[in-house]
Amino acid sequence: MKRYPSTTALRAFEAIARLGSVSAAAQELSLTRSAVSHQLNLLEDLLGFPLTQKDGRGLTLTYQGKHYADEAKKVLTILLEASRANDGEEVTGELMVSCAPGLANYWLCHKLSAFTQKYPKVSLHIVSPSFPGDISNDDVDLFITYGNGNWPEKYVKQLMTIRLFPVCSPHFFHQQGGLGHPSNLVKMPLLHLMGQTDWRVWLAANGVSNIQLEGGVVFSDANFVQSAAIAGQGIAIGDNMVSGDALAKGLLIRPFEKSIESPRAYYLVTSPEKIERKEVFSFVEWLESLLSDAQSRYDKQ
Repeated sequence: MKRYPSTTALRAFEAIARLGSVSAAAQELSLTRSAVSHQLNLLEDLLGFPLTQKDGRGLTLTYQGKHYADEAKKVLTILLEASRANDGEEVTGELMVSCAPGLANYWLCHKLSAFTQKYPKVSLHIVSPSFPGDISNDDVDLFITYGNGNWPEKYVKQLMTIRLFPVCSPHFFHQQGGLGHPSNLVKMPLLHLMGQTDWRVWLAANGVSNIQLEGGVVFSDANFVQSAAIAGQGIAIGDNMVSGDALAKGLLIRPFEKSIESPRAYYLVTSPEKIERKEVFSFVEWLESLLSDAQSRYDKQ
């Protein structure tokens, strides 16, 4: 008779798959490294196939392991939701979320009524970080931040793949008489976010490399960059998250179809302890569902 895997083993494997290491999984689950390894071995013995394989000094998932990780996550989510539905407790309390200003202004603040309708007894506070990428505020329960995903000892989850592409206002586009070839952009007012990297990478992907970018305006937040682009002050690098609403309303256009995947992304960051709180988990679950729909729509474009 086939035995079912234990939830402890599934949680251990899901954490390994998500975090990329046994050590990180052990830290998140408050278990020893050997205990997590033991649970992984038990699960592999039960299934009859390897879930992970050594990759240098670390490990990666096997082909079967990748598929099983997706299924394990679904099972754990179902079990968690079943326990929440049966515990008779409504989601209440205060929840403080720190969000990058650009994402908050152009995306998150347009969606919040759906959360408050679903969880009317949660007092939600939205704040902005002291500086880009800051996750040091101990009063914040959950950070939605932009970066490379490297926050040791934290619960970290990527929200959505970010695609980068030039955007400008229709007025600016027509004022220039069109933009022609991407090489023409180096002579036009470019708007930058925290440096020239995004523009250099996009231009290189479009056959424009080894160029000297001179002038332009550098902003500290996507909020400022996009506001300047909408006001017709130049051409910015937009993305499918921050720029989506402005593109849909015709405030911005994409003068070139070519997009590139950003080396950075928006992430959810919190502590392993806080993610277990009902109000935090509920917001994360709501946000992931919202973004899953947004990703699906974007992939079809």
